[in-house]
Amino acid sequence: MVFEAFEVGTVPFNSDGWGPPDASDTSSSASSTSVAAANLLPNVPFASFSRSEKLGRVADWTRALSNPSARPQTGSKSDPSPLFDSFAVDEGFGLANSGGNADEDAAFRLVDGKPPPRPKFGPKWRFNQYHNRNQLPQRRDEEVEAKKREAEKDRARRDRLYNLNRNNIHQQRREAAAFKSSVDIQPEWNMLEQIPFSTFSKLSFTVQEPEDLLLCGGLEYYDRVYDRITPKAERRLERFKNRSFKVTTSDDLVIRRLAKEDKATVFATDAILAALMCAPRSVYSWDLVIQRVGNKLFFDKRDGSQLDLLSVHETSQEPLPEAKDDINSAHSLGVEAAYINQSFAQQVLVRNGKRETFDEPIPNVNEGEENASIAYRYRRWKLDDSMYLVARCELQSTVDLNNQRSFLTLNALNEFDPKYSGVDWRQKLETQRGAVLATELKNNGNKLAKWTAQALLANADMMKIGFVSRVHPRDHFNHVILSVLGYKPKDFAGQINLNTNNMWGIVKSIVDLCMKLSEGKYVLVKDPSKPQVRIYEVPADAFENDYVEEPLPEDEQVQPTEENTEGGAETNGASSTNETAEEKKSEDQA
Repeated sequence: MVFEAFEVGTVPFNSDGWGPPDASDTSSSASSTSVAAANLLPNVPFASFSRSEKLGRVADWTRALSNPSARPQTGSKSDPSPLFDSFAVDEGFGLANSGGNADEDAAFRLVDGKPPPRPKFGPKWRFNQYHNRNQLPQRRDEEVEAKKREAEKDRARRDRLYNLNRNNIHQQRREAAAFKSSVDIQPEWNMLEQIPFSTFSKLSFTVQEPEDLLLCGGLEYYDRVYDRITPKAERRLERFKNRSFKVTTSDDLVIRRLAKEDKATVFATDAILAALMCAPRSVYSWDLVIQRVGNKLFFDKRDGSQLDLLSVHETSQEPLPEAKDDINSAHSLGVEAAYINQSFAQQVLVRNGKRETFDEPIPNVNEGEENASIAYRYRRWKLDDSMYLVARCELQSTVDLNNQRSFLTLNALNEFDPKYSGVDWRQKLETQRGAVLATELKNNGNKLAKWTAQALLANADMMKIGFVSRVHPRDHFNHVILSVLGYKPKDFAGQINLNTNNMWGIVKSIVDLCMKLSEGKYVLVKDPSKPQVRIYEVPADAFENDYVEEPLPEDEQVQPTEENTEGGAETNGASSTNETAEEKKSEDQA
């Protein structure tokens, strides 16, 4: 095996200092310098060095080129080695520049001791990424992006299914309500007008301050102990059976007397006016009886009308059970809410305290019954130069505030099952009262609006709202009072977006429409499936006897036989006896 000889080469001697001699030395060392330059390895940069000169960077591995395309192509003969690319290109050292020592100081830079900048993934990252695309790192993790896309698809799918189910539930509920009209429309009734709710929103009418004509009844004082009730210190709701809760107005002796004295043209109650004023917010069907007698107009309601009950969960999107026997059906909850409202209005009063009496006692009180704490304020509004409206407004209690007598209205909201509302009063009332009230405004917006309208009509100084819940969700007989809140009617009307001018505009339009009708009896019915009201002309004897015999199914009908024929006389005699008893009973009532 033949080994080649290894030549070390000639190492020049530098008599002036340390390191290889400089190429720009004097002529005496020109020969030695030329020999040294010839012996140096090609493409290996070096720089002259002395202890008095600055130190430069050998290689900067942390720097990112702002324009990588401007980097020279490696591999050519004139290009320095890639291992020393940063050093050779930036600093300008090398054999070719070994003679240019004039710019040597400008080529050197101090070593940067600062840490590299951290990637900014903060709130401004989205803004900066459009302006500093080359500086900020852009993460392209395919797995993360795929997971994000799948999550977005799942979220969109859930939202689509939720909206679809919600629309179907809403549609099913409205379709079911179409068969639950508050009054049976008879074939002989003649429909005169059909008014959509969209026209009510554009109405506006300003009324002057009303005039108080009479104040009847008596009020007991409100017990302020109930203002301190909390869900942890709840109070049991009591029943009041020996007190009279008269809400009918067809036989109101005061309204009859005012009509004979020609005090007004239109007569109504605050409950009826509130139903008209808040009609665009209603969902369930309701009806009013309108009687035109001479030049006077009477707004009344039927015995057992839907207005005697309180709607529950009316404006909610969650459906209620359709079975009437269910304790959570709309009818059962309406009866329960009416009972709760009456009992609450009497329980929060001072027991055996003094009673504030007014001009006259309440008429139509049965013998042996104690009248409930209620006052009727008869007020008159001017609708036109020749048209006045008298309304009977209710007040439930009074209280002394700053040595001044203030009137109150008392109402109660009832919780039947937290699953339907989504808010548990026992947990949220103490810490999140605003959330509970907002939920009730969403689920019972029409009822709260009517209460506010009644308080405004009666000129009440404060409206007290109680929160009453069942002892158990399946027990609709026993209830507890969890809290009582007070609001000023005008402030509360502003919170629920109840416009007074719009309310009176609706009443004025209905009155003007009814005054154009001829004398007779009419019915205003809210359509159960559409946002509109209809006016029907009905016979004069309508609603005097609401009993209608329903035909038996065919399978239950008895076929006529001899035995049935013989017993027909007895049956007819019994029926005639019943008819005579009913006629006598009606005469006694008259």
